[in-house]
Amino acid sequence: MMIRSSFLLILLTILGIYACQNDDEIDTNPALMLEFSTDTLTFDTVFTSIGSATRILKLYNRNSKAVEIQSISIESGQSSKFRLNIDGEPSNAAQNIVIPGEDSLYVFGEVTVDPDAPLSESPFVIEDAIILETNGNTQKVVLEAWGQNANYIPERFFADSIRVFSCNGAEVVWDDPKPYVIYGIIGFDNCKLLIAEGTQIYVHGGLTRVDDQGETFFYNDGRIVIGPNSSLRSQGTADNPVVFQGDRLEQEFDEISGQWYGIIFNAGSIGNSLNYTTIKNSVQGVVIDSLGELELMNSQIFNTSSNAIFTRHATVKAENCLFYDNGATSVRTSLGGNLTMDYCTVAAFGNDQQSIFLTNGQCFGQLSCAPYLTNDLNATLTNCIFYGSNSDQVGLSEFDESDFNYLFDHCIVRVEDLLKEENHPDFFEQTNQTLNVDRDVVLFEDENEDEYRLDSLSVAEGLAKVNPLISIDLDNNTRDVSTPDIGCFEYQY
Repeated sequence: MMIRSSFLLILLTILGIYACQNDDEIDTNPALMLEFSTDTLTFDTVFTSIGSATRILKLYNRNSKAVEIQSISIESGQSSKFRLNIDGEPSNAAQNIVIPGEDSLYVFGEVTVDPDAPLSESPFVIEDAIILETNGNTQKVVLEAWGQNANYIPERFFADSIRVFSCNGAEVVWDDPKPYVIYGIIGFDNCKLLIAEGTQIYVHGGLTRVDDQGETFFYNDGRIVIGPNSSLRSQGTADNPVVFQGDRLEQEFDEISGQWYGIIFNAGSIGNSLNYTTIKNSVQGVVIDSLGELELMNSQIFNTSSNAIFTRHATVKAENCLFYDNGATSVRTSLGGNLTMDYCTVAAFGNDQQSIFLTNGQCFGQLSCAPYLTNDLNATLTNCIFYGSNSDQVGLSEFDESDFNYLFDHCIVRVEDLLKEENHPDFFEQTNQTLNVDRDVVLFEDENEDEYRLDSLSVAEGLAKVNPLISIDLDNNTRDVSTPDIGCFEYQY
């Protein structure tokens, strides 16, 4: 009996030693990855006064052996709005943390927000990340919180997702003095969206990765999509314009394009209008698809990484508008359609792009244009300036199968190669009192500073065609009744 008890005691001791050795041994396999209780630590409080919130992240070691985390830190370091408590120690960085086999570690995250602080200190969406280095691997847990008291549409924590609002033909009004923050992609189905004067709309965009049946592709997040049986009416005023822009309002982001995608009017969407509306810092300004209709009045689209206006067999009317700092052709038609512009200034400086490109077709081939489609184009451009760095500010591409009608009436353009025999030598036969100028002409106050009001010596003064229906300019100044100026601004003596 004594011998048996001794044997059992020895056996248990050996097993205990083995178990301790197994638990304490650190696995350095590079394939080892930690698991997390969540991949995004969200702070779902919308602060209406200064306050703090704490959330818990649990790190799991599913391995039978211990694992050592070489470092845990917040990505933006000491400048972060977030704070960490790692395994009971308050610190935004820690090294050589060991998690025993089949065990876990708690990390507490905290954020303090003052919603009344400037947006540079308390932006609408506060983002950071916890970075973990283990056996040469880097893993990340996203931190996100909301700083300002705003209307989050469709809701918080909606990045990389799509939400469609169905309204059964009802009107939806955005008129809250608090800003509206668009998070993700939102669409409107059978809705009439009305945006009141002075409304500020901030769109949280960026590049989003999507996995579809094992294939990965990227697209730009941050879109407002108006469906075929829906409409958007933006009713800004000269004193209180409506503004669409990205949600990064730090000074260094002020002139950064491509922060969100843009406004898309799907095929068949009619009754759309933008009055005294500014769209900036997007990829596209507005995209109007087949048979869609849009009217722009007294509006500006600038700092886009692509077009200000892109149409595809659509109907667009623009009056008293300014388009500039667009990364691609500012105004571009595709597959024909109807385009009317009056008293507009389109400036393309700092790139080799054109101010306007007109075509009545669309190519679909990758190596050649074929196959392609065509539709009739009717474009009337009156009292407009199409000017910029490139020697050709007008582009034309005609497909013979459909009509290609355009008229530049009392405009200022800059063209050179367009007039060559192999291109469109008859361009000025479809113009009326339109002036072709070179790079040395005096037009604007200072295009280097994006100041497109007319210089005192501007050649645009007094050359416009009188239109009694447009008696004011983009600055709400009265136009000369007999000799108005070309472009969106009337020179002020």
